[in-house]
Amino acid sequence: MSPRTTIAGTDEEAAPRPSEPVPWHLALLSGSDGTALAAGQAGLKARHARTPVAEDVPVRIRTVGGAGGGHRGAVLTGGGVATEIGAKEATGTEPVAFMFPGLGDHYVGMGRDLYRDFAVFREAVDSCAEALTGELGLDIREVVFPDADEAPPAAAPAFDLRRMLGRDTGPQSGNERRLNATRLAQPALFVVEYALARLWESWGVRPSLMIGYSLGEYVAATLAGVLGLPDALTLVARRAALIDELPEGAMLAVMLPEREVVPLLGENMSLSAVNGPEFCVAAGPVAAVETLEDILRERGVVCRRVQTTHAFHSSMMEPVAERMTELARTLTLNPPGIPYISNVTGEPITEEQATDPGYWARHLVSPVRFAAGLRHLAAAPLLLEAGPGQSLSSMATVVHGGDAGTVVASMRHPLERRSDSAVALKALGRLWLAGAAVDRDGLPADELDIAAAADDDAATVARQADAVAAPGAVERELAGLWAKVLKNEQLPRDVSFFEAGGNSLLATRLALRVERAFGVELTLRQVYEWSTLARMAVAVETLRAGGELGAPGSSHTGTSSARFRLPNGLTVWHQNEAETRHFYEDIFDHRTYARNGITLPDGATVVDVGGNIGLFTLFSHYEAKDVRVFAFEPAPPTFELLSRNVAEHGVNATLFDIGVSDRESRATFTFYPRSSGMSSFHPDEAEEKHNLRTIIANQRKEDVDTEVAGLAADAELLDVRFEAIEFTATLRPLSAVIREQGIERIDLIKIDVQKSERQVIDGIADEDWAKIQQMVLEAHDADGEVARLVELLEGHGFTVTVEQDETYVGTDIHNIYAVRGAH
Repeated sequence: MSPRTTIAGTDEEAAPRPSEPVPWHLALLSGSDGTALAAGQAGLKARHARTPVAEDVPVRIRTVGGAGGGHRGAVLTGGGVATEIGAKEATGTEPVAFMFPGLGDHYVGMGRDLYRDFAVFREAVDSCAEALTGELGLDIREVVFPDADEAPPAAAPAFDLRRMLGRDTGPQSGNERRLNATRLAQPALFVVEYALARLWESWGVRPSLMIGYSLGEYVAATLAGVLGLPDALTLVARRAALIDELPEGAMLAVMLPEREVVPLLGENMSLSAVNGPEFCVAAGPVAAVETLEDILRERGVVCRRVQTTHAFHSSMMEPVAERMTELARTLTLNPPGIPYISNVTGEPITEEQATDPGYWARHLVSPVRFAAGLRHLAAAPLLLEAGPGQSLSSMATVVHGGDAGTVVASMRHPLERRSDSAVALKALGRLWLAGAAVDRDGLPADELDIAAAADDDAATVARQADAVAAPGAVERELAGLWAKVLKNEQLPRDVSFFEAGGNSLLATRLALRVERAFGVELTLRQVYEWSTLARMAVAVETLRAGGELGAPGSSHTGTSSARFRLPNGLTVWHQNEAETRHFYEDIFDHRTYARNGITLPDGATVVDVGGNIGLFTLFSHYEAKDVRVFAFEPAPPTFELLSRNVAEHGVNATLFDIGVSDRESRATFTFYPRSSGMSSFHPDEAEEKHNLRTIIANQRKEDVDTEVAGLAADAELLDVRFEAIEFTATLRPLSAVIREQGIERIDLIKIDVQKSERQVIDGIADEDWAKIQQMVLEAHDADGEVARLVELLEGHGFTVTVEQDETYVGTDIHNIYAVRGAH
């Protein structure tokens, strides 16, 4: 069976010109009713799955079921997949507030795909770059989109959560050092954010209100007409040059409220920003910041250094403040045509402030009152971050709490390798679903022929059609129970309890609450079967009326999935939150592999046998640069999720929907949709139930909810968890694939195959063992199997470590770590 290949990610070449057809396409659907909309979405996905459609424009509005209607949907196609962003009934049009970030989340190559794919973005960048050439003495495009002929740093740091949180202090490449220089970083960021705003405008999304962080306020002022573009570019470039003349400074983010930070500042230190209720930034001379950092750490206060060359928004800016005023006097300053928030006051900018040359000097030396400014954005329930990263989105969520509305980031995080174009188009889809006021006149439109989608996924249509009827009293009360259990007030009616973040323990807790609230008993099996709000309400009403529950209309086939945000901010498609969290903690949080001496160099080749939904593949992708992965997953539902996650994160991977064994053959694969990590070619239900009971018992040792804990290993729950589906899968020896793919070196092979590890090992030919540098495998210690595997690996020149995770104590599951030549 031939592999399915996804090769994507950030292109390190200079941004090429666009090609036809467009690589990514977003269909914004407008439906006359929910059923028509669901049919249209299913048809688009089915059609793309059969034969990917070449599109000539990146965005198109598609009417379904006649003109008019308040139902919206969105489907993104590209990268070999079609992704349904969602469907929702939009009762009105909501204004959108734009947020423009300052320095900090900028990175080399930011917007590279946007420059390649969208003429509006490219033309805006080009015009700015040409205007800046005289001021900067270079082409800013060469700074933002450099050629990739530079070797990476010799000692690039290993991946960890510090990098995901923006705390990496490792060596920078020459391109990074050049972009991070103040005199270039500020113009570069302004150009990208201004071009991005023009791209959103071309899609019909215009700001009703704006806020910018530090330099971001200059973008807001330009869009508001306070500054003409030529004047804005001059002001930004010369401001950056003035700052570049000043002595070096430092900045420190402090997790304390303003009232507690200010008394700690010495005479040379300044409050630089107030970003949240307990999030401030202090700035000043390097030595003074180091002293403050030592004091805070001794007191146990969370703080971290901000990567910067100067102490922005502090008294260290005062020597150039008057020159900034004089510079502003030479420009034309106009009253704002679009309202935006002042960093200086945290209030809407006034005409007097915007047109006062002295304001721009005060902006330079005053703290950024960003938290105060965010509170004014409540008038616009939709917030769009128009710049690199997602820092402002996070701040908005903290400040507004549960009232944050819809917060959307439109560019990827620096460490994500997804396509910039896919991220931006998906953001547009999310705003569309949230009811954003989109000016449709500039977007191409057509009528979607539902009849052409005869092969639509009927289950998808039925699931979305469930959401058409208005919720009744039972459903509204049930929604309140869900909200308490899931700690989430925003719960779509057509998303299952488990897709919304539920797990086995929470399902039990929900069943108990339903019984107390409605006087009816939902079994755990029924919680799984009637798992959406709309369907569960029907089940409760039926039971209260004395009726019996039959089949809910569709059986579980193992194909349901949901988006899930990992604690480090990455999002994945998955089936089971508890299982995903367990794998995440093991791989990303506890860093089990790194603790046992496993490392990955840049350019590594990784083989992932038993890929599941791809968390280990994603770990490898973010662990080092230019990693190539070969992943194997035989279960079709899980392979679909693996494919989605690989495509969405731009992993350079070759995917095989086959199993790995010691010979060419076919075999029956038992798949557990609700416990996919225990799916196997060698099923033993009694053993798997024992292992699951043991794992649950280990995980709940500190669970204070004894009623729930007592039910967690209930026989009925385990029966539900182990409802099985069987597939026939192709099996191939690993060495056959190694030869076909021309793999000369394997830096790491991970084997997690539920009691098939010996067959995988036996499928490695003698001549291929020397190619393998490191191996990690989960082994079941039946009759001394672990000892035999250790002996075999040591015989091949590996230093071997065996470990049993605390979660698995009481089972026969162990992890084996083998590193060639290590001591």
